[in-house]
Parts: sequence; structure tokens; C-alpha cells
Amino acid sequence: MRLALLLLLGVAACGQEDPGSRILAITGGDAAAGKAAIGKFGCGSCHVIPGVARARGLVGPPLTDFAWRAYIAGRAPNTPRNLEAWIRLPDSVEPGTAMPTLGVSQQEARDISAYLYLETATRDLGPPRLLPATLLPKK
Repeated sequence: MRLALLLLLGVAACGQEDPGSRILAITGGDAAAGKAAIGKFGCGSCHVIPGVARARGLVGPPLTDFAWRAYIAGRAPNTPRNLEAWIRLPDSVEPGTAMPTLGVSQQEARDISAYLYLETATRDLGPPRLLPATLLPKK
């Protein structure tokens, strides 16, 4: 799924489609609503989050370059569904985690996911690029 996300973002970055619409299709979320939800739940009090004012927390890991990470919480592959589960019920992904359960709805988790994927894929590393053929999985 991560490879699919990167490839879809790469196609969008080539000018064929708006990356935001691709992220919406992949996550089922809206990045603008996700940014608002990040503020509503105070995620920036624990995390550094690109593009979010005053999101400079040092309790949890920075959420920079999030779209390019292989794992969520060091355990689950970085996919939209796993991120949604982590945001909603973090203890179900990593038992005993310090990340609190904040009462985030399914749609809010999808929106936050859309923001993290879109913002960190297009801002931090520049527009995504298609992987060279030598790095693609063999058929």
C-alpha cells in the first residue's frame, strides 16, 4: 500500500492530477479538515507537525516526512488504515503506548491521515517522484 501511495502521489506531482484529490481517494479524508482536527485535539502539544502553527511538542516523535516512513509506532506498516487505527485507538496498535486515546472519530482520523500524508509528502521532500525501475518490485 505504501508503494501505491508513493506512486499515486508521483503521478499527481507530474501535473496529471491534484495531489489532494489523490490523497482523498486513498484515505477517504480531507486534508483541510485534518489540519483543523489536529488543532482541535491538540496534537501539536506532543508532536512537531509541519504546517500547523505552534505544533512544536517534544513528547512524541515529530510527524515530519510522515508519508515517507515505513512504519507507524515502529510496528504497523504505514498505510492509511493503520494510521487511522493508530490515531483512533493507539493502544490497539502498540499496547502500553504513551499516545492517548482522544475520542477521534473515524472521519476525523481519515482527515488527519490525509493531512499528514499530503502535507509531508509535498512540503518536506518536495513533490514525490516515481521510483526508478531498479527499485520497483520484481514481477
